[in-house]
Amino acid sequence: MTRHFAVLILVAFVFGCRDNPQSAIRNPQFPSIAAVRATYQPSDIALLDRHGAVIHEVRVDSRRRRLTWTPLSDISPALQAAVIASEDRRFYQHDGVDARAAMAAAVQLVRGGPRRGASTISMQLATQLDPPLQQRRGGWRALVQKWQQMRLAWTLERRWSKAEILEAYLNLVTFRGELQGVAAATHVLFGKLPHGVTEPEALVLAVLLRAPNAEPSAVRRRATLLRAAVGGAATQPELAAAVTQALSAPPGTGPRIALAPHAAHELLRGAMPTAAVQSTLDAALQRTATEVLRRHLLALRDRWVYDGALLVVDNDSGDVLAYVGGVDDLSSARHVDAIRARRQAGSALKPFLYGLALEERLLTPASLVEDTPLEIPVTGGLYRPQNYDEQFRGLVTVRTALSGSLNIPAVRTLQLVGAESFVQQLRLLGFQGVVESGEYYGPSLALGSADVTLWEMVNAYRTLANGGRWSPLRLRPAQVPADGGQRVYAEATAFLVSSILADRESRSVTFGLENPLVTRFWTAVKTGTSKEMRDNWCIGYSRRYTVGVWVGNFSGQPMRDVSGVSGAAPVWREVMEWLHRDLASAPPKPPAGVHSESVAFPDGLEPGRVEWFLAETLPSSQQVLAGDQPHIVAPVAGTIVALDPDIPAARQRIALEAHAGGAAVRWSVDGADLGAADKLVLWQPHPGRHTLQLMDDSHRVLDSVAFVVRGAL
Repeated sequence: MTRHFAVLILVAFVFGCRDNPQSAIRNPQFPSIAAVRATYQPSDIALLDRHGAVIHEVRVDSRRRRLTWTPLSDISPALQAAVIASEDRRFYQHDGVDARAAMAAAVQLVRGGPRRGASTISMQLATQLDPPLQQRRGGWRALVQKWQQMRLAWTLERRWSKAEILEAYLNLVTFRGELQGVAAATHVLFGKLPHGVTEPEALVLAVLLRAPNAEPSAVRRRATLLRAAVGGAATQPELAAAVTQALSAPPGTGPRIALAPHAAHELLRGAMPTAAVQSTLDAALQRTATEVLRRHLLALRDRWVYDGALLVVDNDSGDVLAYVGGVDDLSSARHVDAIRARRQAGSALKPFLYGLALEERLLTPASLVEDTPLEIPVTGGLYRPQNYDEQFRGLVTVRTALSGSLNIPAVRTLQLVGAESFVQQLRLLGFQGVVESGEYYGPSLALGSADVTLWEMVNAYRTLANGGRWSPLRLRPAQVPADGGQRVYAEATAFLVSSILADRESRSVTFGLENPLVTRFWTAVKTGTSKEMRDNWCIGYSRRYTVGVWVGNFSGQPMRDVSGVSGAAPVWREVMEWLHRDLASAPPKPPAGVHSESVAFPDGLEPGRVEWFLAETLPSSQQVLAGDQPHIVAPVAGTIVALDPDIPAARQRIALEAHAGGAAVRWSVDGADLGAADKLVLWQPHPGRHTLQLMDDSHRVLDSVAFVVRGAL
């Protein structure tokens, strides 16, 4: 401030600005308080849960830290009083410019004394609202700038109330460093909301407005002087503690609440920073799920397990209630979202394979399949699947094979339904990563060689829980009710699969009667472990919820001695138990078209029981073995045939051999019918890539292989 300021005061009074308010109006478009509130943009976007509680915050403005706009009624009266006493003690008496303070400052400068502030809260707010006034100028330009500031302050006082001016000032003023506004200052410096600020804290905040970089001793001294000005009762120890807390706060702070970082990343990308975003998440469940996963990952640390994910959805609506893409402080790659990452599913895909076989009436829960050594010719050699325990059980029922997660019966079932048919079924279930043909995956598809996400897996299991109807999951509340979705399985088929996945006795052939898959209420559940124990899954559902868990390592490092039962299953059960702490889950009732019949098995293969059947299937037909179903024997998938240039083309043939299993089947090469496949057929080859199919009387593809014929060299 220079002697020009004294001249400015004299000019102001000469022109009578105080007595002629119209002369003070510089900008007729000066914003209203409503416009200022509407254009205020927080530096953080808040993610809200389904009940409106803040569940996560994401910083979107690196220039400053602003939180939500705070009404004056929500700001501590002690803080209001301290700021007014420090910045503008006659705030409620002047009309924008404090003439007494300005004249005193001018006189002191003319006499050569120390500078004395004369800007009122209204003048400071005018500078905040008119950015060009924030540029520092010298000489006469500074004089003009100060004059403009005063005129805006007069305009502000005539258009806004004192309460509105004070509210806007406290929300726009910078307290310390990047902290702009009272909400950011009280949160970062004292860890509380503005309404909870105490007198000692208010005095410190008011001092920091004038001296944001002052040393602790200077802040304490100024706070003591300010205490006397407001007539406060804060003690010196209280002031010292408030100064220490405020000045020890880290300069860069993260979000106040960080319960759902990966869900926030999904939902807040591209969101406008002017409003909060509501989600379907439930804060209490999100917090519980994160803690449960974190605790179990710590327990598995010595088995080389470092990452995990958990997803909980509501069956009816598809609302995602908990989304834990990883545990930040434990994760090997905290920014990777394990819910969206693609991994091999292992045995967790088997329910959908058996569901397809049941849907097509190729099997029933009581059908017998062979659990015996199996060799399948594939490109590069023979595929020999093994069970998890490396044991063979001979003939077993479909119920035992699925609930006990036996591998060889699953491979035989894939041969029965066809790999291509299973690929198409997986796509209907929403597995977007299954983009290759059935031939590409081969027999290993039955054991989960396809790459899938936890998001897709949970929704596919939810499809079974909903009677075979698929609809998308959602993280945002729906504006309109969801439709019925698309049908992937008949309701009767979904019921049969669910009854198998809920069968504790049949599951005991592999897991025993007591294991983490057992709950005190009805649930259907399946585990899965990928090759070399790289991925571990447990997904299951009750009548109300579907819960999916994945544990493993983002790096692909194998775990040590961790299966679905020991890795993911304990997390699944604890979360499912929490969800049903006050909620029952009774078994679903059989839908129309499902009947129960007593069945007995030859040679005591399994104990007799009451089994569920579709209306079109009969218990008397349960002796058919899945391994005896029609399939192509030769050529094997991936065969490359080279024509011999020394042999006339008309004399060269490829043998087509099939195992018909007593059924009426036919050959088709590249869509051309070659006749019955009940005997060896010699086909004249020609160069190119060919598809050989085995079809039934209704032209349904039972098996398919691709092979290549190369021209003579």
